[in-house]
Amino acid sequence: MSTQTSGIKSYKLTPSEKPEHKLLQIKNLQTHLQAGKRVVKAVDDVSFSINKGETFCLVGESGSGKSILALSVIQLLPARISSHPSGVVLFDWRKQENVGQVSIPTYKQVDMLTLEEDDLCDIRGSRIAMIFQEPMTSLNPVYSVGEQIMEALLLHNNGMSEEIAKQRALKAMQEVQIKDAETRFNNYPHEMSGGQRQRIMIAMALACEPDLLIADEPTTALDVTVQAEVLKLIRALQQRKGMSVLFITHDFGVVAQIADKVGVMKQGKLVEVGDAKNVLRNPQHEYSQKLLAAVPENLPRRKKEEQKSPNEALVKVKNLDVFFPIRKGVLQRVVDHVRAVDDVTIDINKGKIVALVGESGSGKTTLGRAILQLQKPTAGSVSIHGHELVGLSTKQLKPWRQKMQIAFQDPQSSLNPRLLVAKTLTEPMKIHGIGSNDDERIELAGEVLEAVQLQRDFMWRYPHEFSGGQRQRIGLARALALNPEFIVCDEITSALDVSVQAEVLQLLLEIRDQRDLTLLFITHNISVVEYLCDETIVMKSGKVVEQGLTEDVCGNPQNPYTQKLIEAVPRLNL
Repeated sequence: MSTQTSGIKSYKLTPSEKPEHKLLQIKNLQTHLQAGKRVVKAVDDVSFSINKGETFCLVGESGSGKSILALSVIQLLPARISSHPSGVVLFDWRKQENVGQVSIPTYKQVDMLTLEEDDLCDIRGSRIAMIFQEPMTSLNPVYSVGEQIMEALLLHNNGMSEEIAKQRALKAMQEVQIKDAETRFNNYPHEMSGGQRQRIMIAMALACEPDLLIADEPTTALDVTVQAEVLKLIRALQQRKGMSVLFITHDFGVVAQIADKVGVMKQGKLVEVGDAKNVLRNPQHEYSQKLLAAVPENLPRRKKEEQKSPNEALVKVKNLDVFFPIRKGVLQRVVDHVRAVDDVTIDINKGKIVALVGESGSGKTTLGRAILQLQKPTAGSVSIHGHELVGLSTKQLKPWRQKMQIAFQDPQSSLNPRLLVAKTLTEPMKIHGIGSNDDERIELAGEVLEAVQLQRDFMWRYPHEFSGGQRQRIGLARALALNPEFIVCDEITSALDVSVQAEVLQLLLEIRDQRDLTLLFITHNISVVEYLCDETIVMKSGKVVEQGLTEDVCGNPQNPYTQKLIEAVPRLNL
């Protein structure tokens, strides 16, 4: 039975009836953003639908409007700078009504663009949940991660006790493979790695078992094994609850694995949409063809050239330890240590690109930071050009800072929001005496921006004015600005779409060849490792379990842990 009032369709279902097939219908949606006096058509006349229990994957380059479309659906864009000149976003809103002792679902087909704020608050988090792209800026830094998951449960489940909410939160953490969930429950976001924070965001979104899950690049910060587990978890919830998924990603391996339908966006427009197999196997639009050609598996294999200094170790790490104390009790006595890096010995040869892979929390980033002396080692030795770095004072390290740089994993938190990009790039130059005046440094900054495929006039913007992929390229530009010899690249391609990723990989190869640059490339993307890296190091629980030439480690892994990593890689097998 159904009724029609005020443009909102309402209907009740008996247990034998099923809801309408289409859970979400987007028709002729336009989203305009006000940028000063300029209007940006971020979403331009987009139409598609998502059926109940279906996974719709949205792909496209950074800045194409994917995230703005998702935020338009859930109505999280700031009202003062956004508008919807046309279009509707129809959603089947499920509520539970008690008829006698029987709970019967009631469905309302509502337009999310015109819904009252109170109703939107009821829908967000319970019926529609969203996993955001950058967990560090989405999680509240003053509350523990467990409290934040509990908050979502208590807010949308009237009468639920805190004890039951805590048990549900712990279960959600365990389902996304958070080890020692009871201890981690009380951790704050800054105490967890990037991949662990992303898993907390996923746990928070899935805890209320929504009808529609909007996932904005949810697996970019995850290693392949956890990614496989998360995708398996989402599929299981789909089968159990009939959940639908709007999945925004640039990983075509994931698309091939989970998508029922695929939509390709370019400059705010949906240029191609269709069945996943058809789009991936036989893309019709030239832009779709370009994206698929840029997937690492499809890139032309580069020839392994002889390096200029094949046997000269630029960086030597010997018996390196980084331990963090575990304190308990009223007096906060040290009862144990977290062995983040445990007796690691490696050589990084000059001119090589060395991959560092392993699961989230295995110590990859800590090792990279310890090599750069951004994290003080507990014991061991780190030398560059034969000069020992461990034990040097801040003043003594300064000359080496120019030679060793890092591109961070999360550009949103590593770029100063108060500084223009020009200041971000020129300030390190000024400190290290590069350029004789400000005009010369601005010219150098413009050149380095162009080197990472960004426009010169981007210098006069702030970090929040860029997409996630653009911010990642600005982080890379900052690392290159000092013309270093050695760069630690911490998941720098994780936030990039495939076409930009391909350009950055080519860029890194060109810079390596031009400058004889040496890279430690921390990543979980095995496809990128196979294409880019000369050597590969595999870490597990702070220890190096396997290392060697990339073709040997990835093609014929010897350690069971490495074999598990390689098997979990989502491939674009067409």
